[in-house]
Amino acid sequence: MKFHFLLLGVLLESSLLLAQKPKQPVHRDTPFTQDYAIKYYFKDSVEPLRVFTDRNGTIKISTKTGLFQPHAGQLLYPGTLEKDVSYRPIADKKIANLSLYQQQFVLIDNKSVLSDAWAGKLFLKHSLPDAHLFAGGSDFNFLIANGSQVEYLPKQGTGWKETGLEGRVLDIKYSNGQFYVLTDKAVYSVAEGAKAVKKVYAADNLTALEVTLSKLVVGTKNGYLELDKAGKVITPLQQKLPSADITCITAISNQLWFGSSEGAFYQKPDGKFNYYASERWLPSNQVTHIAQGEDGSVLVLTDKGLGKIMFTKMTLQEKATFYEKQVRTRHIRDGFNGTLGRMKNGNLATGTLQDSDNDGLWTSMYLGGQIFRYAATKDPQALQNCRESLDAMERLYDINKIPGFPSRSYERTGYKYEDKPWRRTDDPEWDWKSTTSSDEVIGHIFAFGAMAELIDDKDLKSRSIALIDTLMSHIIKNDMYLVDWDGKPTLWGKWHPDYVNNFPINVGDRKLNSSNIVAMLQTAYHFTKKEKYKAKAFELMKKHGYYENLMRPMKIIGQAPGNASDWSKMLSGDWNHSDDEMYYMGYWGLYRYAFNDTLKANYKKAIVDHWQFERPEKDGLWNILTAITGIQDFDLEESVWYLQEYPLDMIDWTVKNSHRKDIELLPPNFIEQTTKEVLPPDELGIIRHNNSRFILDRNGRGSSEMSAGDIWLLPYWAGRYLGVISGATTNTVKK
Repeated sequence: MKFHFLLLGVLLESSLLLAQKPKQPVHRDTPFTQDYAIKYYFKDSVEPLRVFTDRNGTIKISTKTGLFQPHAGQLLYPGTLEKDVSYRPIADKKIANLSLYQQQFVLIDNKSVLSDAWAGKLFLKHSLPDAHLFAGGSDFNFLIANGSQVEYLPKQGTGWKETGLEGRVLDIKYSNGQFYVLTDKAVYSVAEGAKAVKKVYAADNLTALEVTLSKLVVGTKNGYLELDKAGKVITPLQQKLPSADITCITAISNQLWFGSSEGAFYQKPDGKFNYYASERWLPSNQVTHIAQGEDGSVLVLTDKGLGKIMFTKMTLQEKATFYEKQVRTRHIRDGFNGTLGRMKNGNLATGTLQDSDNDGLWTSMYLGGQIFRYAATKDPQALQNCRESLDAMERLYDINKIPGFPSRSYERTGYKYEDKPWRRTDDPEWDWKSTTSSDEVIGHIFAFGAMAELIDDKDLKSRSIALIDTLMSHIIKNDMYLVDWDGKPTLWGKWHPDYVNNFPINVGDRKLNSSNIVAMLQTAYHFTKKEKYKAKAFELMKKHGYYENLMRPMKIIGQAPGNASDWSKMLSGDWNHSDDEMYYMGYWGLYRYAFNDTLKANYKKAIVDHWQFERPEKDGLWNILTAITGIQDFDLEESVWYLQEYPLDMIDWTVKNSHRKDIELLPPNFIEQTTKEVLPPDELGIIRHNNSRFILDRNGRGSSEMSAGDIWLLPYWAGRYLGVISGATTNTVKK
């Protein structure tokens, strides 16, 4: 591609760009439903049976070793399940199970059905010593069962038994004058008051039953089906589910909830499922029972404990406030935005703030978010956060003796480092980390540029410009390399044409490094007005083809040809999502600080071309940063979906989705898109923007809590600053 046209027609392009632009869409920030979980764990191994909440909001859990109740517990701080000793007079009874009748707790032991409600008047004796299943009818009539027979207990008069059931009794439900009995081989109906059991459906491997006003929903080990009240199949076996091994079914507010051996789920009106699995939501995935809780919550009982799924109204602005607190209280180390690591099974109290090779990048992204926050709100707390983060970023340059060279990180001496990049300083109290990468550098320039442009504090503005100048002077002085303590370029800090253009044109690093260095030089020139930056940028673009490189369409990017170097082949084995992050950190300076309007218009084409490849991931940051170009369609709805669906619990739990039958898997491909449609963030593992959002499984083990500073706050506050997300329009009181 020829370059000379860039200097022609600038006035024409400028007039077009200055023409009235259509307004971009704006998300009006009204309350949405935010779900989160409060978990309660059994202290010892028990066999749980049922969980219910009565009209007073009291939760009780039945197990084969007695009743339990939850203690303490809140979001991120699990409670425990303790033996229920609240009513001593039943302590000597052999309570076999628990149920709910007219919103009151009812118990069954080896002799009777009883309750403390209704002044204790409910007390019906039975003759099945091992009975453990029961349901109440219209007027305190009960049908009970053990594993092989049922007994009807009327409020008055004589009861009866039935022993001729096929299979093992699993559950009893009541609806509109009829009891329904489930065995593993059949469904039976029992008309209230009659003395007959009628088989309405037969099949093998039945596991669960729910009865609604119009139908029977029957779970199996391989899906579920729906019957009318006479037993006729009205919905055939449904198997395209998050898990087909159904263990329980409960209707809550006209919504069917399914428990399984791999978590709980319900189907939304659009046909997709909300899937609750992993310890983000449940103590374990082996679900035993599901029940309605108070205030719209849902209780999911598992073999390890109880997950209480909460649903509350929240605006994005309120969610941002929650995350701001998460970052400031648990994720700031020496001013850096970092990860709380080395945790034991999600216990925040066991976590340690960790240094990272990417301390400069993650902090740059958090700092960028706080800059946008301040620009949008003028919040003094945001300004103070900016000041503290800039202090940390600035020290990356001061703590080593290499002019303009940013350290990866720094930490106090005495920590037993195992990594070779750690270097000693003259100060015996501190060490610094070398081998700084190009992704650190582009992050620094993004944050410093945004601060120089958007922060009205003279000190912060001048310091950020000085950092841009010292970093870029280092790179130019060292012939477009980032040179470390040993006088050698770091592995990734290379923008010289001999390195960049050595890659075949379809290897992504050629396009990426060209795009990044032009963005960095433009940023340096924009704020310092030093001609050396502008001259170097045009030299690279005109003489060395960097303009062609950065404008190259994404559809060309792929694996290196067979005759390419091993390094090229290694770097192009598949799509590199860290590169996506670097591109977008660079796009701010590439587009915002373009040398002229012609370049700006063409940069816009390159950014939008890249974004088209990223659209399937529905990454809120890529979408919202694409909005800097002024395009109207940047998937704002998907960006809001990303922000709303991100879990409040950002602990890196072990998450599995590859087993699911409700998702459409794709064959292996270069861009690593595993499914036709990306799953919601709260069903995936916690990842930063440098990872594919199509990763279905993650073995996190609850070992760390990720920071919302770069993952969520940056896209949200970028959206607020760019005006595509409004401030909260309704104040809500969180439950």
